[in-house]
Amino acid sequence: MNKLLALAGVASRRGVDGLIESGKVVVDGKKAKLGMMVTGEEEIFVDGKRIETGSGQMMYLVMNKPKGVLTTSEDTHGRQTVLDLLSPMRERLFPVGRLDQDTTGLLILTNDGELAYRLTHPKYGVDKKYQLLIAGRVNKDELERMRNGIRLEEGMTGKAKVRVIEENDEVSLIEMIIHEGKKRQIRRMSEMVGWNLIELRRVAVGGIELGKLKEGENRRLTEDEIFRLKKGVGLD
Repeated sequence: MNKLLALAGVASRRGVDGLIESGKVVVDGKKAKLGMMVTGEEEIFVDGKRIETGSGQMMYLVMNKPKGVLTTSEDTHGRQTVLDLLSPMRERLFPVGRLDQDTTGLLILTNDGELAYRLTHPKYGVDKKYQLLIAGRVNKDELERMRNGIRLEEGMTGKAKVRVIEENDEVSLIEMIIHEGKKRQIRRMSEMVGWNLIELRRVAVGGIELGKLKEGENRRLTEDEIFRLKKGVGLD
């Protein structure tokens, strides 16, 4: 059961076990039990929502998320989501982590719940690389503050790698690598040091590069990319 629901993108296997223990998983009208065996032909509900188990195949995509598109599986207000940009498929994919509505760039989509859990959990320290376009020039003190961490409402951010790619009197292009995923973290950090952030784009996650993928496009990860992602979080 936990493997099937993790594959369907409900949660990690451990997360599914928690849902089962709390009585939120119903199979053919009866509450599921830990260790329960299923075939995938059953009618399964989680928290009252029917779960489509798909084809049983793991799928891994990388997308270049455009500005204005929501990083969520569905939106009650009818706004465009990243899933709206995908071709119809049997697999129930979901985005790994989030990019806010105004941020563009690399987003992984999968139905592998365990990998998604590990890629987004801070204890696995997965690199997330961003490019920031800042109005004007930045100074050494500002860069050092960003590197050492900024105190936000929920506490200090972790150390980051920050470097200037290029700059002139009008704009500065900054590369920043973090290992966390606090809500609108880079935007809030930039505001704290007085940066006017014009554009924010994620260009890599866990060694997977955005490359030349155009906004709104997606592609399947290669076997080598999948292997490297899994190895990086101890799933090899």
